Amino acid sequence: MIPAMPATASRSAVQASVSALRFGRVALMGALAALIVFAGLWGSWGNAQHVLLTKGREQGTVRVTACADHVCGGPFTPTSAGARARARVELTETVAVRKGRTYEVVLKPGGSEALRSGPAGILYAWVPLGGALLLASVVVAGGMRLRRVAWGLGLSGLAVLTAAFVAVQ
Repeated sequence: MIPAMPATASRSAVQASVSALRFGRVALMGALAALIVFAGLWGSWGNAQHVLLTKGREQGTVRVTACADHVCGGPFTPTSAGARARARVELTETVAVRKGRTYEVVLKPGGSEALRSGPAGILYAWVPLGGALLLASVVVAGGMRLRRVAWGLGLSGLAVLTAAFVAVQ
């Protein structure tokens, strides 16, 4: 014990320091959880913007004729006004894409890269957000001790991932 200090610290000083540490932990973990969810949104938006905001974009179908090195391609048949037929477009996101099948797609502007559209494409575009929600639920449960909020985040992330898995099959 240091001679200049009283034998017992005042109860209010201890409570104040514990409260400050608790607030710091909750604030830091809340910021981390928000950053994780924002990163998931950012990762999803790259493809989701093309699939969700289809006005003015070329829409159509692709009959997959060949797949190699994680890229499948085939002829593009337009279904929207202003779209033009193309001999070959590429689907770089080849999850559950099979040779010989036809898929609804939307083309990214300025190129020949196609993204699946419809319910399967929309759900698949939000997969990074679903993963981020699952990860954020662990941070919220462990760091912030908000178990109900964590369960909500985790179950919503699991729902997005499960729905995307079922839809792309």
